[in-house]
Amino acid sequence: MDSRLVQDSQMAIRSNTDLFDKCYRFTAAKELMEKGVYPFFRIIQSAQDPEVIMGGRKMIMVGSNNYLGLTNHPKVKEAAINAIKKYGTGCAGSRFLNGTLDIHVQLEEKLARFMRKDAALVFSTGFQVNLGVISALVGKDDLVVIDKMDHASIVDGCRLAFGDVKRFRHNDMNDLERVLIENNGRGKLIVVDGVFSMEGDIVNLPEVVRLTKKYNAKLMVDDAHGIGVLGLTGRGTAEHFDLENEVDLIMGTYSKSLASIGGFVAGDKDVIQYIKHFARSLIFSASPPPASVAAVSAAIDIIESEPERIEKLWKNTHKMMKGLKEAGFDIGNTQTPIIPIIVGDDELAFKMVMLLQEEGIFANVAVSPAVPSGKALIRTSYMATHTDEHLEKVLEAFKKVGKLIGLI
Repeated sequence: MDSRLVQDSQMAIRSNTDLFDKCYRFTAAKELMEKGVYPFFRIIQSAQDPEVIMGGRKMIMVGSNNYLGLTNHPKVKEAAINAIKKYGTGCAGSRFLNGTLDIHVQLEEKLARFMRKDAALVFSTGFQVNLGVISALVGKDDLVVIDKMDHASIVDGCRLAFGDVKRFRHNDMNDLERVLIENNGRGKLIVVDGVFSMEGDIVNLPEVVRLTKKYNAKLMVDDAHGIGVLGLTGRGTAEHFDLENEVDLIMGTYSKSLASIGGFVAGDKDVIQYIKHFARSLIFSASPPPASVAAVSAAIDIIESEPERIEKLWKNTHKMMKGLKEAGFDIGNTQTPIIPIIVGDDELAFKMVMLLQEEGIFANVAVSPAVPSGKALIRTSYMATHTDEHLEKVLEAFKKVGKLIGLI
C-alpha cells in the first residue's frame, strides 16, 4: 500500500479515536496568551486583602469574594493555627467513617443556630454541597427546577440526580409558574441562587416562596453570596426578605464571607439526617480539615460581634454603584457588592481587564458560558475593608480605561 495512504489512514483513525484530540485542538487559551490578554490563573503572592501583591507589584483587589475582609483577620488565623496544633492538618478519612471531629459537630451546631434552622451539615467544598444535596433528594420520579442563571454546581448536582430537570428564565416568576403547572403532582425541588454570582442581582424570593407553597414544592436557596452580605445580621437572602421560616434548605459556602473553604446545608433535622446518609459527595470525600473548620467558627463569631463590617460593606457598595453609573458604565441590575461592568464583546472584555491590571486594579472577566453570549462583563466585588482611597483609585482607573476602549 502507498505510504501516504497508510499515513492518511492512520491520521483519520487518530482523529476519530484519540481521546486527547480535543485537547490538541483547544487553542483559545494559547491565542489569548499570545495576544497578552489572558486573564485567568493570575498568580497572587499575598493574602486576599483590599491590596494584593502580583508580580511583586501592589494591586487593588476588586475581584475577591472576601466581602467582610475576614480571610486575613488575626482571630481567624489564630483559630486555624490552634486547630492545626491540636488536630493536625487533616482527618485522613471521610465524615462517614473516621473523619468526624468534635469541632465538625460544634460547627454544625453553630451554623444551625446562626441560620436559625434545626440542623446543619458541613461538606469539604461548597460545590460538593450542591452535588450531594440535589442528587440525594431528587429521585427518579421527582423533578428539580432551577433558574437558568444558577451556579454551575447546581447544574452539576442536577446532572447527578436521577430525576428530571427543568429550567425557567432568569428570575422570571411567570416562567417558573409555567414549569410548576406543567409538572403538578410530582415531588419537586426548586433550587435558586440567593444572589446571582455574575450579575449581582437577588432572587425574587417572596414570589418563589409563594409559588413553592402553591404547587406543593420544596425550596433550596444557594446563599453562597448572600450570607454575611444580606439581612440585618448577615444571615442572607431569607433574612433579607424576612422569610427564614419559609425556605426549606439553605446552602452556604465558606469561601466568601466565612473566610475559608468548604460548605454547609441547613434545614429540618430529619432532612439533614437523610442527606447525611445519602449524599455521595459527603460520604465518599475526605473530611474538611481542622484549620478550615476552626476558621469558619471564628468568622461567624466576628460577624455576630462586629455588625459594623456589614454596614461598611454596604457603604462601599453604594459608593461604587453610584460612581460607576455616573461615569457612564452599564452595571446591569445589580443589588449587591457584586457590581458587573457590562462590556458585550469577549475580546474587548479581555482587553479591558488587562488594561485595568496595568493601572494597578485586579478585576475579573466573565464571558460565555458564565454569562449569556454577547454579554461579556468585568466582574467587580467589594469588601468591608476597602478604604475610600482604594475606591477612588478604582473609579479613576475604570474611567481612564473605559474612555480608552470607547466604552464610555
